[in-house]
Formats: sequence, structure tokens, C-alpha cells
Amino acid sequence: MDRIEDRISVIRQDRMVPLLPGRPEQSSAHLPWRGLTVEKHLIGAVEIPEHEHTSLCLHLQTSAPVEMEWWSEGRHGLERTGPGSLTLLDAGTRDRLRWGGGSRRLVVSVDPSLVQRAAQELHLPLPAGMASRWNFEDRQLRLLLTEIDREMSSGWGTGALYGDLLGMSLTVALLRKYGAPRATSPQGNRHQVRRVLEFIREHSHDSLRLEQLAEVAGMSVFHFARIFREATGLTPHRYVLEERIRRAGALLERGSRSMAEVAAETGFATPQHFARAFRSVTGLSPSAWRQQRG
Repeated sequence: MDRIEDRISVIRQDRMVPLLPGRPEQSSAHLPWRGLTVEKHLIGAVEIPEHEHTSLCLHLQTSAPVEMEWWSEGRHGLERTGPGSLTLLDAGTRDRLRWGGGSRRLVVSVDPSLVQRAAQELHLPLPAGMASRWNFEDRQLRLLLTEIDREMSSGWGTGALYGDLLGMSLTVALLRKYGAPRATSPQGNRHQVRRVLEFIREHSHDSLRLEQLAEVAGMSVFHFARIFREATGLTPHRYVLEERIRRAGALLERGSRSMAEVAAETGFATPQHFARAFRSVTGLSPSAWRQQRG
């Protein structure tokens, strides 16, 4: 059975799960390529439920045309993708999507540490993020991904050094072509973000929506998600989750409430949901956390 650490994974309902269903035809699991996770999939018609990316994700479709429908950050699109079509989704992107038919695709996940290292080593400005692109073509990216695919299909015979070179080349191309410039008015943005942080602290137990937080900030959903991540280093969803866990930790330390009561007071649907989320953030179960602080 595949370990979640070896898969291209996303956050869904506060759990880390594989992005795509089923096992990949080929993958880079157990290979010494730093900062890249690579999977090749043959998938049928399927809908992928809403999820959040923890790292930059790039798809290359290698099969016949297929219909793809997507929903992300208040936007919606219907695309007809074909061989060579690319999809680029930055870390922090929340989306769901549906493929109307079968397709074969190469999916590459680029760890944030590799993006940061590439920017530092080549003296490139670290961007605020990369705008989602659901159906586009880029010859340079396609050639790099095709070479990664060839390496994987041949058993990665050229080793780690070549893998590091391909990973760095891919990351630099993404930074130079698609990195979004940082905001030019950080003072005003900080004021708006601070207002949202206060709102989250007061309402973290509620079922918050991205559109609601953007409205508090007085921004569009897309602009807010980017500015919030730049200001806090976290996506809105992750920040809300960590705020709920912080509050839950304080309740657990008091020792008088049951797990079910703590879960309900901090906005989790069930004690099981709460326990999974708590462990994902702290590395401990709620009961172990309480015992350590007892």
C-alpha cells in the first residue's frame, strides 16, 4: 500500500489524501529526486472533490481531448483539453474539478522549499504566488515535463544529479514566466488582513467560507487569497484550521470538557474529524496533548 508521503497529496476535510484516485502507473516514490514528486496516471471520467494544494502542482495531458470542468476561489470554467495541455495550480489553491472522460496525464508536485531555493540561488524575486492556469500551452514546460516522463519510464537511470537539474530547470522556468509580483501597497493590505484575522478569532467555531472572509477584507476572492497568503504565510483555510486547533488546545488544557464538547465548541463536525485535524497540526492526538499538559 502506498504511503501518503510518497503520493502527490492535498488537504481534503483537514486530512492529507492523494490528489488523484487509484494508484499511479508510475511514480517517483523512493527515488532521490529532491523537491519533486512525479506521478503518471490513466484516469477515467471522475470528479475530484474540493481540496487544497500544499505545493505547486503542474499537469501535462498526454492523451486525446477531454472535457474538464473546474471550480476554484469563486470562479468556474469549462475547458476542452488535449495533448500538450497544461494546468498550473499554486500551493494554497482550493479547487474541485471534473473530467468528462478518460485521460492520461503526468502530474508533478514542486515543493515550496525548491521554489524558495531556486529563487535564492538565481537571485530571482520570490513571487507572491502563481495564478491558476487551467488550460494553456508552454513549449519549454512541455519539453521539461516530457524529459521527466522519459526519465521515469526508463527507470531513472541517470540518477539524482540529473533529477535535481531537471527539477531546478522546471522551477526556474515557472518562476520566470508565471511568478506573480508582490503587492505594491503592503500597509493597506496589512490593515485589511488584520481585520480578517480578528474576524477569524471571533468566529473560528463557525463554518467560514472564503467568500465571507474576502467580503470582510473588502477584496475579490482571488485577490484576498493571494494577499492573505503573502501576509501570513498560510492559506485562509490553513489559518482557520490552526486557529481552531489553538483554541481546542486551550480547552483541552482546562481538562473539564469531553472530546465531543471540545470538537463542537471549535467548529468540527465530529470528534473523529477533530482528532484527525488536531493530529495533522500538532503531531499528537487530543488525549496525548491533554496528558502532556496534565
